[in-house]
Amino acid sequence: MSAPPVRVGPRSAVALALSGVLGLVAFCWPLVVGPGAGLAHGTDAPLVFALLLPVSLAVVLAELADGGMDAKAVAMLGVLSALGAAIRPLGAGTAGIETVFFLMVLAGRVFGPGFGFVLGNTTLFASALLTGGVGPWLPYQMLGAAWVALGAGLLPRATGRLEPLLLAGYGAAAGLLYGLLLNLSFWPFTLGEGTSLSFQPGAPVEDNLTRLVLFSLATSLGWDLGRAITTVVLVLVTGPVLLRVFRRAARRAEFIP
Repeated sequence: MSAPPVRVGPRSAVALALSGVLGLVAFCWPLVVGPGAGLAHGTDAPLVFALLLPVSLAVVLAELADGGMDAKAVAMLGVLSALGAAIRPLGAGTAGIETVFFLMVLAGRVFGPGFGFVLGNTTLFASALLTGGVGPWLPYQMLGAAWVALGAGLLPRATGRLEPLLLAGYGAAAGLLYGLLLNLSFWPFTLGEGTSLSFQPGAPVEDNLTRLVLFSLATSLGWDLGRAITTVVLVLVTGPVLLRVFRRAARRAEFIP
């Protein structure tokens, strides 16, 4: 496998690290705040949205400044984002079928983690604009998708028939983890206290994580499994062809030296 054609330079690495810290805070802050904290999801999510988009833009600008993402790479980003936004409504929200994760996994694998991070953000944002799905959940969806595509670009080397299998396994795990993270973004504010599935402010982190897993098993497991299975099937079916197409496009665009 060739080296990722869109490299991550020093500025890009700093921006990606900053987005990682921001993401952990955005998802996990309810697990560490005191029981008397009066923060509410409805007021915190717009703030996260306002912070997330500049960080995503900072990654793009850092890539441009480092010479890793030229005009041709930006054009490729636009094409893949538009394609993902167009195909996502074919399955999103229907029995857990998710028709866009495979594209982000394959593109992140070929074009690298920095490109993948930006692609995850722009694809989910464009899809939300296209379908009218803009809401307080959007920044969490964008960040989760960005991590999925970024992670694909960080996977170890694999060649031949092993590579689609590696990407399919990663896609399944990422699809399940994505669902767990999205549950974490709203679960602390959904149920009242006093049930085995409720978030308990001030409780040990491991106790609340156990409750989160139980909540996910009881409420969203079907959708999460649907996302994972759809991603596995689409990666295995389209992966051998799309990986070659993406790499050929990268070579012709001279992303790869």
